[in-house]
This record gives sequence, structure tokens and C-alpha cells, in this order.
Amino acid sequence: MNRIDAKFKELKERNETAFIPFITAGDPNLSVTRSLILEFDKKGSDMIELGIPFSDPIADGPVIQSSYYRALSGGIKVSNILEIVKEIRRESEIPIVSMISYSILYKNGCENFIRNAVKAGFDGATIPDLPIEEAEDIIETAKKEDFKIICFVAPTTTNDRMELIVKRSQGFIYYISIVGITGARNDLSDDITKNIQNIKRKTNLPVALGFGISTPEQAGMAGKIADGVIVGSAIMREIEKFRNQDDNILVNRVGQFVGELVTSTKH
Repeated sequence: MNRIDAKFKELKERNETAFIPFITAGDPNLSVTRSLILEFDKKGSDMIELGIPFSDPIADGPVIQSSYYRALSGGIKVSNILEIVKEIRRESEIPIVSMISYSILYKNGCENFIRNAVKAGFDGATIPDLPIEEAEDIIETAKKEDFKIICFVAPTTTNDRMELIVKRSQGFIYYISIVGITGARNDLSDDITKNIQNIKRKTNLPVALGFGISTPEQAGMAGKIADGVIVGSAIMREIEKFRNQDDNILVNRVGQFVGELVTSTKH
């Protein structure tokens, strides 16, 4: 069984919400990326979303865009990221989902990337710039490798389009809590509960809530209405804050913040 499916099954049996931190691979360097993932696992995170840096991200706000720029300026390559995930797999079985641009998949060859990603230890991918209407081929290719293509539903998604998304998505549904780009917000929309309930009427897949969650309090609220909570920009902001300090200090301080977010979703 794919690690994503196994984790959500385990959490459902315990009546717990998944906490899923996002970080950018290679910011500030791949050694720290590896240490952070292992630290997040120790702190109780249930899954990792690992951003593969791209020069023209479609949905990311300034915090994640800046992290992508720094990683790319450091010369990071997809092959480097695959190698670091292989290293992580020697110590951890935490599910790891790549967030990747379709441009990278196309350049590397979709089938080739999926095969190499599975071999390295990735469990699935989110592809923000791939419309669901054009995703059938890659989803079918991924199914052969038990590699999950996780699709997005937004507040503006029509019911007809949502039907197609939930039919094709695998692993879980990524519900975007806001109209706009990633980034920390002060409040969560009142419509989130209603929209997630609408999705759940259409699918048995877990629904994870992301975009705009920035505090333990917000993560706790999100955990009461979704099967998973994804936090990215707030974590990357903490990494940026400590990136010029000793790597161990960065890992400890960011790990402490993630631990607080984990705790908030479990109570």
C-alpha cells in the first residue's frame, strides 16, 4: 500500500488529523532539507510536501517564491533532490509528496520522472499548473507505479469540474482555502467548512486544507474541519529567519515551530 494511503488509514482509525508541513528542497541547502524532514518526522508530522524549485511558480506567494529563487541560485537539480530523498528513506518512512511544475515533468519525461521518484522514495505529487482536463495521461501513468497524483479544489471550482477532479485525484484532495496565492493570513474563510463538506459528499478520499494557515491556532481550527492540514509559507518564513545561523539552530528552531503546529492539530 502507498505510504499516503496507509497514513490516512492509520489516522482515520485513531480519529486524528494529518499534519503536513511544506518546505522547499534546497533552501538553504539540501543537507538542511534532509535534517528538517527527519526533525519534522520526530515532531509528529504525518506527511511532507517537498517543493521542487521552479523559476515561474503559478500559485506561490513571495515567501515560497523567494525560497525557490535561493535554491535555484544555489544550483539545485531534480537529481539532487531525488538523491536526498533516497538518503531520508534510510531513516524514515514518512510519506513524501513532491510539489512540482508540469514544465519540469515535461522536460524530464513524465514516465521517467515518476519511475525515478518512486525509486527514490517519493509517494506522490501535486502539480499546481496542470489542469485536471489535461491530467488523465499522467494520472494513468502514475497509477501503474502506485504514485499518487493529488489534485486541487478551490473555492471557485464549479460542481461539474469538482466531479471530474475528485474522480481523478488520488491519495487525497488538496483544498485551497482561499482565492489567491500561498501566504500567511490572519483569518480562515467562513465558507471553508461548507466547501469541504461539499467535497466529502462527492468522494471518500481524505481532504487536506492548505494555503493561508499560519499559526497553531489556525492549524487547530483547520484540523477540526479537514482530514489534513498543510502549512507552507509560515514554516518557510521561519526557515528564512534562521537561514544565516548555524544549521543546527535553524533545524531546532523550525522544528520547535512545527512541533507546536502538530500539537495544535492533534487536540
